[in-house]
Amino acid sequence: MIHALHLQEMEKDALITRTAYTEVPPRVEYSLTESARSLAPIWKQLEEWGVQHQSR
Repeated sequence: MIHALHLQEMEKDALITRTAYTEVPPRVEYSLTESARSLAPIWKQLEEWGVQHQSR
């Protein structure tokens, strides 16, 4: 589960952008930055490694 602190850290590291809407109830949306999207091939490799080694 992602907590507020993790989201703040990812925003500080320019991996996500935060959009707050002035609505009732309040709403916030997060999206990946281009920098984060460029990590997709690495995340895919990590996922594949995890699947291959999950039986350990």
